[in-house]
Amino acid sequence: MKLDDALKEYLMHIRINEGKSRRTGISYEEDLKQYIAWLKEEGIKDTRKITSDMVEDFIVEQQNSKASSSVVRMASSIRSFHRDLAFMHDENDPSLNLEVHKDTKTLPVFCTVDEIEKLMSSFNDENPREYLDHAILEMIYCCGLRVSEVTTLTLNRVDLDAGKCRVLGKGDKERIVPIPDGAIALLKGYRDVVRPVYLKGRSNLFFLNRFGRKITSKYVENLLAEKCNELNFHKHITPHKLRHSYATHMLQGGADLRSIQEILGHANIATTEIYTHVQNRQLFDSYDKYHPGGDLNQLKRKKKGE
Repeated sequence: MKLDDALKEYLMHIRINEGKSRRTGISYEEDLKQYIAWLKEEGIKDTRKITSDMVEDFIVEQQNSKASSSVVRMASSIRSFHRDLAFMHDENDPSLNLEVHKDTKTLPVFCTVDEIEKLMSSFNDENPREYLDHAILEMIYCCGLRVSEVTTLTLNRVDLDAGKCRVLGKGDKERIVPIPDGAIALLKGYRDVVRPVYLKGRSNLFFLNRFGRKITSKYVENLLAEKCNELNFHKHITPHKLRHSYATHMLQGGADLRSIQEILGHANIATTEIYTHVQNRQLFDSYDKYHPGGDLNQLKRKKKGE
C-alpha cells in the first residue's frame, strides 16, 4: 500500500473506529509523518517494502535527538500503525519485535570480529555458488554497504585494481568507498572466474545469480538466516547488521566519526554517533568483567546478601 494512502486510512480509522482523542490523534499523526518522511528518504514508497531493520534504524536515529519519552510514544505510534496494516491488509508487521523503554537506548546489534571470521571462513570457495555468497557478504561487510547498494553495483563502478567502488546510495547520491586489501583477491576471483560462468547474455551488474539475473535483497537475507542456523549464532544477523558491524569495528579500530559517516553515506552525523554508544557500552561491560573494582563491587554485594 502507498505510504500516504496508508497513513490517511490509519488516521481515519483511529479517529472514527477507535475513538482516540483529538490530542492523541495529532500526536500519532506528527510521529507517523516523520516516520514516513524518513522512509521516503530511504527510497521506500510502499508499506510492504518496510523491514524490521528500517524500523529499528529510524528509532535509533530518533534517540539521538529526542527525549526518551517522545521516542517511546513514537514507537507506540509505529507499532499501532503497522498492527492496523497487518490486520486490515494482511501485511507483515515489521514492528512486531520493536521494544523501546523509557530512559534506555536501543543500540544496533552487531557481530564480533570472531563471529565475522567464523562466518566468512564457513564457505567452500571451490563451489561457485558458495563463492558467490561469500563474495556478496564480504562486499557488504568490508565496505559497509546497504544490501540494496550491493545488489545494484555495476562492473564499471567497482575498481579492484585501485581498491575502491563508486556507490549510488539513497537519494541517488554517489560516494567513493574504499575496498580493503584483504578482500581484493576474493572479489577478483568472483569477477574473473565465477561471474563469467553465471553470465547469460549481457549484464553490467557486478553480482549475478546462477541464472544470470540480479541478486535480490531477500536472497541475501535468507542466506544469512541459513548461515546463522548452520553456525549456531544466537543473534539474528541481517545484511544491515553486517553494516552495523563494519561501522562498530571501524570505530574500535580508531577511525573517526566523520570518515565513517562519509563511507556509510549518512546525511547526518547524529546517525553515525550511535556507534559511540555501542563502544561506551562495551567499555563498561569490560570494566565490570575485568577491572578489580568490578569484582570488588560484586564481592561487597555478596557480603551484604544482595
